[in-house]
Formats: sequence, C-alpha cells, structure tokens
Amino acid sequence: MEHQLLCCEVETIRRAYQDSNLLNDRVLQTMLKAEDNYLPATNYFKCVQKEIVPCMRRILSTWMLEVCEEQKCEEEVFPLAMNFLDRYLSVEPTKKTRLQLLGATCMFLASKMKETIPLTAEKLCIYTDNSIRPIELLDCLRACQEQIESLLETSLRQAQRHTVSAETKSMEKEVNLSCTPTDVRDVNI
Repeated sequence: MEHQLLCCEVETIRRAYQDSNLLNDRVLQTMLKAEDNYLPATNYFKCVQKEIVPCMRRILSTWMLEVCEEQKCEEEVFPLAMNFLDRYLSVEPTKKTRLQLLGATCMFLASKMKETIPLTAEKLCIYTDNSIRPIELLDCLRACQEQIESLLETSLRQAQRHTVSAETKSMEKEVNLSCTPTDVRDVNI
C-alpha cells in the first residue's frame, strides 16, 4: 500500500534549534547597541530620493504584504524584504518606474533567505501583471548581490585588520611575558 498524506496531515516546517547563547540578554544588548550604527537613514525621502514619495512606498509595501500573504510566506519574509527595500532606498536614488522591480527583488531575496521553498522569479513577475520580466528581476538581484559582496568584502577586510591588530597586541604581551622569569630558579637573588 502506498504511503500518502491524509488531508489532515501537513508537512512540518524545518527550523534550526534555538541557540541559548544567542538568546542571552548580554548578546541582545550588544546587538541593540551595534544596531544604531547600521540602521538605514530615516530621512531618505528628503535627502536621497527625488522621484519617490512616502505614499509610493506605502502602496508598494501593501502590494508586497499581499503577495507574501497569498503565497503563505514565512512571517519573516515581509519584514526582511521591507528592511532590504528601506536600506536600498536610503542610499541609492531610484526612479519611480523601477520601484516595483526593486520591491519584487527584495521579496525574492528575502524569500531565498527565509523560505525552504522560495518564491520564483516567474511567480513574482506574474504578481506585477507582467510589468517586469524574470530577466530584469534576476539582473536587479545580481546588482544587489554585487553591492552586498562589496560591502562584505570591505567588512571582512576591516575584521581582518582588527584581528591582525589584536593578534599583534597579544603577541607583544607574549613577548613581554617571555622576557620575564617564570621559574624561581631563573631569578638571581
């Protein structure tokens, strides 16, 4: 007899276990302090964007939420996509004709990060009434990926410099410690 799911059975969503170290209050406080350095600018409509106004963002976010709800996306997909959108808009001037493409790209990227079965480019294009093509979505995703990679490369270089300077300091301490006598017999009294 074949094994089939009954109509009342559903596949469980696979999740990683919760790491108690990451849920520690000390970690949360450190992350909240660090967050201030990485928050997107809140005044980007005045400073960066020339064509896009807040009501356009609201319309786009409503559309993005409806797509996420209709596709039954994980609950983290929509907020992450909006975070990507705001971060991009806070640094990059964007034409209003490309706003829906950017929103779809942000949903595509967030879905790839949070979903076990992510949204497809074709499905997102259908939700735009085919106003964008899958190749445009993938090109926009590639451009975002290049920006992310350059930011990561810069961050990695900074982290390496910090690690090297920390290693140098610890080596200096080791050198100083190696010059001091560690055995009573080494001390000439």
